[in-house]
Amino acid sequence: MSFLSLQSPLRHALAALFILLAAIPTHAAEKTLVFGVAPGPYGDLIKQAIQPGLEKRGYKVEVREFSDYVQPNIALANGALDANLYQHRLYLEKFSADKGLKLSPVINVPTAGLGLYSHKIKSLNDLKKGDVVTLANDPTNLARALRFLAKLNLLTLKKDIDPTTASEKDIESNPKGIVFKPLEAAQLPRTLDSAAASVVNGNFALAAGLKLSDALKLEELDENIKNLIAVRTEDLNKPFVHDIKAVVESDEFINVINDPNRIFKSFQRPDWLNAKLAAKPTTAKK
Repeated sequence: MSFLSLQSPLRHALAALFILLAAIPTHAAEKTLVFGVAPGPYGDLIKQAIQPGLEKRGYKVEVREFSDYVQPNIALANGALDANLYQHRLYLEKFSADKGLKLSPVINVPTAGLGLYSHKIKSLNDLKKGDVVTLANDPTNLARALRFLAKLNLLTLKKDIDPTTASEKDIESNPKGIVFKPLEAAQLPRTLDSAAASVVNGNFALAAGLKLSDALKLEELDENIKNLIAVRTEDLNKPFVHDIKAVVESDEFINVINDPNRIFKSFQRPDWLNAKLAAKPTTAKK
């Protein structure tokens, strides 16, 4: 039986169905996007602020959590992930160069910065000679923590060094006589029962039940150390990457970030988001 031999009402109904099916985007249909994260709030950021928008575009979203800062990039490079969200640009660039990986940033997201936390002291003035302060031992975050401590006047760095690659040997002065002890970043919250204080990355602080408001001091983030979504460089122009970026830039994403009942409200915003809110103050709910 040909299409033209069908009775008119049925023929019209089938024609309408064909038009409807043709209008449905096919590039995202049934595609699963797998995101990698480290412990902390960024898995929730994906699930609450990014996943709903991607699902509306036809994707299924999965989130895989890794226990360190190494495996999410390795898994992304070898194709086990489509994207990851846990690192800033300085870390991504150094890690990619050191490992020979071709990974690229897509867009920055609101970020919880470093904090100086303590269970033993109430202010920086309470620190005394011989007190131990723990900090991350990976090169990028070690340098970042040292720059943070320098801004708190707990140390000074040598003037002829690159502050983005600073290590303990680059400390010029230590006026309080503090003992700085680098350890794996994920372990830092556990040291608060023994050390005088610890410089803890925001994601690991929140994963350990600390609040950003618990910190004695919080880091003011430069744009290059705000967290970002990363993908394989070869995928940068693929539709799913454009869709991820569009969702993050959407009003729906911003409404979740601005929700006072979610932890993201206290995160430091990337420049693009600040500019968008300044240009269109009524775009998202306050």
